[in-house]
Amino acid sequence: MIKFIGKGVCGAVAIGKISLFKRNNIKIESVKVNDKEYELNRFEKAKQSALVQLEEIYNKALAEAGEDNAQIFEIHMMMIEDEDYNDAITDMISSKGFNAEYAVSSASNSFAEMFSSMDDDYMQARAADVRDIYDRIISCLTDSKTEQLSTEDKLIICADDLAPSETISLDKNKVLAFVTAYGSSNSHTAILAKSMNIPAIIGVGEEFLEKIEDGQSAIADGFSGELIVNPDSETVSFYENKLKEDNAKNEALKNLRGKENITLDGTRIDIFANIGSVKNVDKALENDAGGIGLFRSEFLYLENSDFPTEEEQFTAYKNVLEEMSGKKVIIRTMDIGADKQADYFNLDKEDNPALGLRAIRICLTRPEIFKTQLRALYRASIYGKLGIMFPMITSVKEIEEILEICKQVKSELDNENINYSDKVELGIMIETPAAAIISDKLAPLVDFFSVGTNDLIQYTLACDRQNSHLERFCDTHHEAILRLIEMSAKNAHSNGAWIGICGELAADTTLTERFLRIGIDELSVSPSFVLKVRDKVRQIDLKS
Repeated sequence: MIKFIGKGVCGAVAIGKISLFKRNNIKIESVKVNDKEYELNRFEKAKQSALVQLEEIYNKALAEAGEDNAQIFEIHMMMIEDEDYNDAITDMISSKGFNAEYAVSSASNSFAEMFSSMDDDYMQARAADVRDIYDRIISCLTDSKTEQLSTEDKLIICADDLAPSETISLDKNKVLAFVTAYGSSNSHTAILAKSMNIPAIIGVGEEFLEKIEDGQSAIADGFSGELIVNPDSETVSFYENKLKEDNAKNEALKNLRGKENITLDGTRIDIFANIGSVKNVDKALENDAGGIGLFRSEFLYLENSDFPTEEEQFTAYKNVLEEMSGKKVIIRTMDIGADKQADYFNLDKEDNPALGLRAIRICLTRPEIFKTQLRALYRASIYGKLGIMFPMITSVKEIEEILEICKQVKSELDNENINYSDKVELGIMIETPAAAIISDKLAPLVDFFSVGTNDLIQYTLACDRQNSHLERFCDTHHEAILRLIEMSAKNAHSNGAWIGICGELAADTTLTERFLRIGIDELSVSPSFVLKVRDKVRQIDLKS
């Protein structure tokens, strides 16, 4: 029996056989060609095939992992069509006479190295996206495919690392767990595995691949991060019982549909769902969410090649409000920038985009874009119970500017005799330390706060949560984070506002009781976590 230790990123247990993930290692050679037009056509056909494949992967991800995670593949499609990337490839073919494979390889390596050499960790992570795209185009050029799982048995997939497309492309019905040598718990692959409810262990170390073989019996413990190879009968028996207990708990959660989110002492809390598009509303309703705590409106911008019109946005917002049938829906204004780029915004390249022109900063510097979205939101407000939430707030002045623009938009609608609700709640995200520290000044200006813990952690601890090298330093339970949340809750309530949490910590049931004790009114989580959080809430006694 051998044990390997990594980090569990999806709490579940898998017992089965190991399958080493195999890729086609295609050797790329530099070849001078005579028919350049033929090579250019080969590249164009391969690119179009890659886009078709990515569209299929996107749809699969949408069904299995939700809109927010599926956006990874929309970004990949945008990168494949990037003008600079394409020019670099076609120039090597038309001007230098190289074969398409070498041109794609050379250009991709240059772009990947460019991203890797940047100081910003987010931009460094884009190098992996370029390599994923490169592998796909090369596979289309050479008509080769990564080996798929041919067995009928479910397997524990072990690899050095898995690209997002590799993760989503594997048949979910044949995967028991993912175990990788590298990776971060916040990498795209880890997030995808979590969203698909597949146990995953990352960061086991490269040596583990040299010590395991196809077909060996193993146990992957997504709770502890242990991979146990060739377990003895006693260990197998222990984990089989644990697996039965976990399955029984998951079945029991289904009985919580329709039940209240109420503690043993009678304290009530709202448990809402985070969604990335209208297509995810069904998941929220299926899991009995009390409302939508975070509707990420940027999907409307990311899936378009130009700014979405007021009418397009109005239709999307109206649909989600109608489908939620009077339940509260909080729509976040566009959070474009940083990791969510749309070329047609023509944003300057930034050394540190996470600290750059993003979210509300774009809205306030380009109010014509902001007003279009606000008009659509206010027009849709008569079809349900709407809250509008503004991201990346750091000052009183920003809120004052936002409120003035909202006033202008409503005045325009009045002049045009267009109806809107006068009960729209306005709120802000607490995702910077600045917002939390001056939350006593911000609360009187809004109806609610929603804590975006992902960015709050990143900015407070000065840790890029996508950077696997910072895993040990990125303490999501850091007392500074919890104190900032508590400070924000106290200041919200003192000024008549309510407060929720919509970041990943909202689904961390080890913190649920503390959140309730500091006065959090609402927790908004991925749809699949709604019943788990409800179960935890119903076990808490705040008077004990």
